[in-house]
Amino acid sequence: MSLLSLSGALAGEGAQSPVLVELFTSQGCISCPPADEVFARLADEPGVIALALHVDYWDYLGWEDAFADPAHTTRQKRYALAAGAKMIYTPQVILNGSERLQGAREAEIRAQIAELATRPVPVGLHLKREEGDLEIEVSADPPLSHPAVLHLVRYLPGSEVEIERGENAGQTITYRNVVTSWTRLADWQGQAPISLRLPIEGDEPLVVIVQQPGPGAVLAVQRLD
Repeated sequence: MSLLSLSGALAGEGAQSPVLVELFTSQGCISCPPADEVFARLADEPGVIALALHVDYWDYLGWEDAFADPAHTTRQKRYALAAGAKMIYTPQVILNGSERLQGAREAEIRAQIAELATRPVPVGLHLKREEGDLEIEVSADPPLSHPAVLHLVRYLPGSEVEIERGENAGQTITYRNVVTSWTRLADWQGQAPISLRLPIEGDEPLVVIVQQPGPGAVLAVQRLD
């Protein structure tokens, strides 16, 4: 484990939503390939939405991650600050914005996913493609007592990379569900329902996340392939 110090579901009782799995990983981290393999298996599981966020803080070790984005590092730092943690590390898995686990511990991750999947969902989220646009409908019944943020994520389903230098030199790894863009769409007070319509370009799958600020707990998540 590598460390870096820090200075269409319907809302209502019994409703369920997929579990969001965020993996913070790096092509330059020697501890990450086992977690990337676990993540690849999780990406095909029903009831799971898996997103890989490649960070850039190990690029200095000799290999620049082809998918690294400083914004992913910033998101991981914000998670750490929200939890009162003094360190960030790879590989790290965060489930539904709240449960933090070492990324290669598959049994623990699967057990926590199973537990999270039983929890009721407070927010209804419905997605639809319409004439090249994405339509998003969000509601809560009862209304939320706190605000939330809507995010739009695009990702690459799979890509094989030959790593030529650094700690993982000589390995060829197939990466799954690599985040290519992350957009904050709107702030929502959680009271009245809201609807959004926006143009969508390209063929990459998309994910919409409703999440408490912080970032905090994920209130709903849905995917359109």
